Amino acid sequence: MNKLLSKYLYFFSLLLIYTNYSFAQIGAPDSRQVINFNSDWKFHLAYDIRKQPEKINVILPHTWNASDVLKGEANYAREAGIYEKSFIVKESWKNKRLFLYFEGANSVASVLINKHFITEHKGGYTAFCIEITDSIKPGEVNNIEVQVSNAYRTDVLPLCGDFNVYGGIHRPVSLLVTSKNCISPLDFASSGVYLTPKVLSDKTAAVNIVTKLSVNNIAGLKVKADILDAGKNIIASVTSSVTNNTQCKQTVNLNQPHLWNGKADPYLYTVDVSLISDAKIIDQVTQPLGFRTYRVDADKGFILNGRYLDLHGVGFHEDVEGKASAVDSADLNKDMELIKEIGATAIRLTHYPHGKYFYDLSDRNGLVVWSEIPFVGPGGYTGAGYLKNQALENQVKQVLTEMIRQNYNHPAICFWGLFNELKLDHDDPVPFLKQLNEVAKKEDPTRLTTAATFLDGSQFNQVSDIIAWNKYYGWYDGEFKQIGSWADKTHHDYPRKPFAVSEYGAGGSPFKHAENDDKPDADGRFHPEEWQTRYHEANWQELSMRPFIWGKFVWALADFGSSIRTEGDAGGINDKGLVTYNRAVKKDAFYFYKANWNTEPMLYITDRRNTVRHHQVTVVKVYSTNPDVKLMVNGVAVKGSKADDFHTIRWDNVTLQKGKNKIEVSSNIDGRLLEDSCDWTLEN
Repeated sequence: MNKLLSKYLYFFSLLLIYTNYSFAQIGAPDSRQVINFNSDWKFHLAYDIRKQPEKINVILPHTWNASDVLKGEANYAREAGIYEKSFIVKESWKNKRLFLYFEGANSVASVLINKHFITEHKGGYTAFCIEITDSIKPGEVNNIEVQVSNAYRTDVLPLCGDFNVYGGIHRPVSLLVTSKNCISPLDFASSGVYLTPKVLSDKTAAVNIVTKLSVNNIAGLKVKADILDAGKNIIASVTSSVTNNTQCKQTVNLNQPHLWNGKADPYLYTVDVSLISDAKIIDQVTQPLGFRTYRVDADKGFILNGRYLDLHGVGFHEDVEGKASAVDSADLNKDMELIKEIGATAIRLTHYPHGKYFYDLSDRNGLVVWSEIPFVGPGGYTGAGYLKNQALENQVKQVLTEMIRQNYNHPAICFWGLFNELKLDHDDPVPFLKQLNEVAKKEDPTRLTTAATFLDGSQFNQVSDIIAWNKYYGWYDGEFKQIGSWADKTHHDYPRKPFAVSEYGAGGSPFKHAENDDKPDADGRFHPEEWQTRYHEANWQELSMRPFIWGKFVWALADFGSSIRTEGDAGGINDKGLVTYNRAVKKDAFYFYKANWNTEPMLYITDRRNTVRHHQVTVVKVYSTNPDVKLMVNGVAVKGSKADDFHTIRWDNVTLQKGKNKIEVSSNIDGRLLEDSCDWTLEN
């Protein structure tokens, strides 16, 4: 019996992993059901139109590009695939409404029910929801077919970019079953509930609630909104009669609001919004709620709840070795743990809206979020990120609206990003960007808009509320310290415009090493880890001294796939990550930030993977949160050295013996002994 139980638990744990994070949420019999729809799909590429095409069984999320990055070819598969699934519509759903909710299908998805076309959605990084009530047959087997294409198009974002557009249904799918009258899931695939919290004083706060409805008859319908504290206790409520069939507006007041205060105290309320008929809940939606105030000052940086918060963190892609963008909750949890370990206070979700699960993680862990649309230019490459055609402009506005409405209630989000690295050598995007900013402000006047540019000058400065620059001094060109002089000049030239550094970084391989200070070729194959480490040490020293820079974002958390890349260890990989593509190796620069951004005790020997040495006299460098560190080389103590302001301790002129050398460091922090060691071999 114990073996049987163990086997059951094992397979159940696998089921949780493979079905991702869109778990079935079965409510009361008359309430909404959210049913996991990720299993039992069949897939084949669209060109295979034989009578018996070669189909494979897949579990969503799925992409057909997962292995393409390993080939290192610019011409990766951008084509069409077909997903098919059969399911039985229960007889009990005969008087219900059914919706399919797709969190993301890249890039254009056409949905057919029982061989009949229902709708098309453009854009692979935002959700879409369709009603299938009138297209299915209760009590029978029904068929769903989703034709997905990631082929290049000039009317679908992104037009270009330094990342791969992986094709497929690469995010989870759910089946929603609701009553005839329901809270609408069709408002740009949002929750249908919009919470606008406002801190009125230290003692009071209010929440304006807009609930979008899809009802035929309003007679007797009511909307009830309950605010629950972190202990799931109802602390405030409001009930209103429905007066029209499209929306209900309410306001809830509460006393002594507990603020969402970033990592220090990411306190979350929840709001249950219920649609009630004859004293019964017939539909219900639950959303997160956080109270916070923030602003960005051109001189003082980011101010959260009246206090300065140094926003520092990373940008990263939904891209993991072996899975590409078809990541699951385990992958996202791992990335969040890395972000927490490094001590980040903010994250830039590049270069598109990420899946819902990661926004939830950010809320709970207190990370300030910059969320952006895939309006991406070519940066230093050729091509156009914007073409002045109405179809593209409509799609950009659509994606921006979807991003905002779908993520409106997350307190972690403070910035809506409008674009990344657009250029001015094709159609001028500035007039349209001003229109786009107006769309964002209309959709959400409570948050700031921003953008990431790499072009110096004022062309993009007036497009968004605040601005940011991607700067790579010491990697592509220039010297490390130039980022400081550039920041000072920019602050002087635009004294009233708050700006951030949205990207800074350098390529680095934990498997390539150098014992000299020669700058590597960014476009070459040799990207030694030591240069990446020096780059980050020097750049952070400059950035950390300038609090007027409202955010500093390392590029990137992890290596990721980019077909245009032909440098570093492997083609098709952008190796600027602080960890490797498979998340197996944390590079030295990761530990530099961990020492500087975190207060947890840590001790780490850098250059540790450079195990074969050719110079007898070398440097031993350590990152430590404790300035008192003891060094032993081959069992002999080396005279102490002092830590600098960046938690770095150096012992210069350490002599190695021929052959194997044992490097050991130790430190006693609050009664806890920390130790680290490595072996270096000195060759003749």
